[in-house]
Amino acid sequence: MSGTEQQIALIGAGPMGLAMAKVMTEQNISFQGFELHDDVGGLWDIDGPKSTMYETAHLISSKRMTEFADFPMSDDVAEYPSHRDLKHYFCAFADHFDLRKSYHFGANVTAVEPLGGDGEGWVVRWTDVEGPKEQVFGAVMIANGTLSEPNLPEFPGSFEGEVLHASGYRYPSQFDGKRVLVVGAGNSGCDIAVDAIHHGASCDLSMRRGYYFVPKYVFGRPADTMGGAIKLPMWLKRKVDGLILRWFVGDPQKYGFPKPDYALYESHPVVNSLVLYHAGHGDLQIRPDIADMNGHTVSFTDGSTGDYDMILAATGYKLHYPFIDKALLNWQGDAPHLFLNCLHPDRDDLFVLGMVEASGLGWQGRHEQAEMIARYITGLRQAHPEARALQAQKAAGFSRATGGMQYLNLPRMAYYVDKATYRGEVTGWIKRLSKPFDRGQIGTNVQETAK
Repeated sequence: MSGTEQQIALIGAGPMGLAMAKVMTEQNISFQGFELHDDVGGLWDIDGPKSTMYETAHLISSKRMTEFADFPMSDDVAEYPSHRDLKHYFCAFADHFDLRKSYHFGANVTAVEPLGGDGEGWVVRWTDVEGPKEQVFGAVMIANGTLSEPNLPEFPGSFEGEVLHASGYRYPSQFDGKRVLVVGAGNSGCDIAVDAIHHGASCDLSMRRGYYFVPKYVFGRPADTMGGAIKLPMWLKRKVDGLILRWFVGDPQKYGFPKPDYALYESHPVVNSLVLYHAGHGDLQIRPDIADMNGHTVSFTDGSTGDYDMILAATGYKLHYPFIDKALLNWQGDAPHLFLNCLHPDRDDLFVLGMVEASGLGWQGRHEQAEMIARYITGLRQAHPEARALQAQKAAGFSRATGGMQYLNLPRMAYYVDKATYRGEVTGWIKRLSKPFDRGQIGTNVQETAK
């Protein structure tokens, strides 16, 4: 019996874990779910032990471009839902598809170790209120999320005020009366800076590089719902979208923002209308990178200085799978190197779910990833020729599905993909793995079936 024919351990009950639980239930794949928290929702549950939510957090993509296709959000939910709306959404999703019964909640997975080579099983160790436990599974699926382990840099010098990573930020009242320096101008950094403007004594924003800013609304509609009907080559899409941004955003450099040193779409844009508004009104001062710190004074690389009571580091997160040896995940550089960001090249009993980012991918793109994996597992059990073709392709070597895009060489971009390329490949494999086949032709050469 192969590893995938035995029960599978699924770690995590956030959006990706729930999508995987749903499709495995639909395809009669036996699994046991493990979740550290006492309910579903992952990081979107602000009360979860690993949640990095803050009270004012909202989606940066619109609900219709983010939701699961077969479980749309209610019309009553705002176009850019809050984290509380999303927690409710994932609870409703779990209820609708009856997923909670498959999860062991309050289970902290501490170790995942192979018993041997591919298909020989895995021992999963965890602790719960009853103490340490372990069980052998045929395969392991890791869906514990990508945004829980803070990336806190070493700042030069010595700062006598408060230093806080964005993961520790919860309420705007934490800024009351303080001179705040936000370091990092990604989506979270800009959102949090707006909170600090309203609640702190002052707020500056330190940026190492420039960003492209996208408004949340264009012509009264969520910006991510515009376009898409016509597939444009990237060079033309950049020209068209760049023109639209100049119309609706203007030139952020006139407010002190640095000019991006890369082309549009080579990094994730900042979807925020308010940060430019406040910079234009003088409520926010843009600073370059930090050069040194002494007491409450911060010196910047342009020679300027500022005095602060708090530094909030919105410097992102690191991929973190603490319960499994990195070598087992084919880790290369800043991320595991996996076929379509989820399939191990040499093993069919180990999967990493949700380690994928793309502008506009949404949860439906992740649901498609889950369906591909489930159909692959089913296909292996049935000796489906397309499953064998996929097995051969991932073992033969591959590159990330970037569609030729030259993404910035940054840890947060190490698992970034081009949405159209990625979804095209994933849905293509779903179609191939869904094809009926003649069991009498199981011996057909893999190269023939791959045509």
